[in-house]
Order: sequence, then C-alpha cells, then structure tokens
Amino acid sequence: MASGRDRAYEFLKDTVLGDPAMQGQFINEQELADRIGVSRTPIREALLMLAAEDLLRLVPKKGAYIPAMTMREIKELMELRELLERHAAERVLAGDRSALNGMAEALEAQRGLLTSEDSRGFIEWDRRFHAALVSATGNQLLVRVYDGLRARQVTVGVAALGRAAGRREAVLAEHELILNSLAEGDGLAASLAITTHLQATLKVLLAG
Repeated sequence: MASGRDRAYEFLKDTVLGDPAMQGQFINEQELADRIGVSRTPIREALLMLAAEDLLRLVPKKGAYIPAMTMREIKELMELRELLERHAAERVLAGDRSALNGMAEALEAQRGLLTSEDSRGFIEWDRRFHAALVSATGNQLLVRVYDGLRARQVTVGVAALGRAAGRREAVLAEHELILNSLAEGDGLAASLAITTHLQATLKVLLAG
C-alpha cells in the first residue's frame, strides 16, 4: 500500500499541478490533507519533493505556490518532448513494435471522449499515447525523464484545448498520423508527424 506521502505526491502531480486553473495559486495544505485523507505531514513531504523538481515554490510564511508557466518554459517543454519522442520513434522502428498497441488503445480512449466535457480525461489519454511511445524504447532512464514532464504536459494540453475550436479533432488526426506512420515503418513520416503535432499545440498556446 502506498504511503501517505506517496499518495499525496501522486495526487498533487496528477490532479493539482495538472490543472491550469491552479497556476498562480497557493495550495491549501489542510484542504488537500482532508481531500486525500492524510495528515499535513505527508502533504508537506510531498510538497518538498515537488519543489525539488521545480514544479512549485515554497514561499516562507505563505506556503506552496504553483507558478504559471511562461512562454519560454512552454517552448522548452515542447522542444524537449520533440527530441525525446522522435528518438523514441526511431528506437521503436528499429526494434519491437508491440508497444504500438498501447498507443492505439490510448487513441481509441481519446476518441471516446471527443464530445465529452472532460478535458482532463482527454488530455490524460493524450499523455498516455505519447508515454506509450517513449516506454517502448525500453530505456528506463528515458521513461523517468519523460514522466517528469507529466504535470507540465497535462497543464499545457488542457490549456490548448480551451483556446482553439476543433482542437480535439485535430489532436486525434495528428495522433492517427503518428501511429499510422509508425505502423507502416516510415521513420521520416513519423518524425515529421510528431514535430507537426507538437508545433500545432505550441502555435495554439502562442496565439493566446
């Protein structure tokens, strides 16, 4: 069974930090402790871990603060994702493609949320689609590095959905192109599809 600290860490990373509405806000430790069902001690331990990952800031006498992502940080996030995912695509095409099944399952789950108001759910499956690609490399260090981008990835994805009409349909089409290119063994097309997909999201965010 996961410890209180680990439960608090996962909840903060998956639910709180991935919520665009929480950017620029302080975290209410007691409210969070009540919500998770733990004392404030594991909450504080989890906050220290997340601060060490630079996902939030601990402000003396005020508490934990979630800073809004700057455009520079968003650009750097997308650049890093592009490097990691294009490398992952190369590795997948050079080896076992069985992990494409996980990408296909995530894509189908996304399609099921096309008309839903659950933006977080749609983007969580978006994250799983890309994570399945990276996981397919079998490089555990690479997987951990990519997983460290999780909260930022979800925040950016949810924000993009709210800023462009038809973005969900576009995401599905872009994901399908990535998956089909990999399935056909076309490395150049897969690499281009990944770049096009990430740049499309970035363009939406830059447009404000």
